[in-house]
Amino acid sequence: MTDFYVDINLITMMRDDLPLSVTHEVRDRCLCLHVQRAARALARRFDTALRPFGLTNGQYSMMMALNRPEPPRIVDLAPFLAMDRTTLTAALKPLERRGLVSIVPDPKDSRSKRLALTDKGRSLLVEAVPVWRATHDAVDAELASPDPDQLRADLRSLA
Repeated sequence: MTDFYVDINLITMMRDDLPLSVTHEVRDRCLCLHVQRAARALARRFDTALRPFGLTNGQYSMMMALNRPEPPRIVDLAPFLAMDRTTLTAALKPLERRGLVSIVPDPKDSRSKRLALTDKGRSLLVEAVPVWRATHDAVDAELASPDPDQLRADLRSLA
């Protein structure tokens, strides 16, 4: 049993070339860490707000991205949502099963798929938009930045 405790001590031993101060620097400075934490908190908040509609924030965003005159191809939508095609296809399946989205072959290229909101999907979005707006207004009001639009622009510039 002594060997186990010795091994734990070796694993947790601090090294001179990686002091705790570096950990604190990353904690305090790392944009990636702060954006990830904020994204998770925002995702939970919007997931809670959209739960009565049976949607997650990601599903809401995907469906809203389909609200356009011409149904987009999966290959065109994936980069907009920062997803790979396989992940997007898998994420769309529950929406398709619920009859909110249709996935159809592209009439110009049978190898491609086009994505469209169904009438049921469009109606659900119409119901959800006021809740999304109210949630977003509350988030905007809580931001320390006096200009939430500048924050959005800054984030877009990184993407």
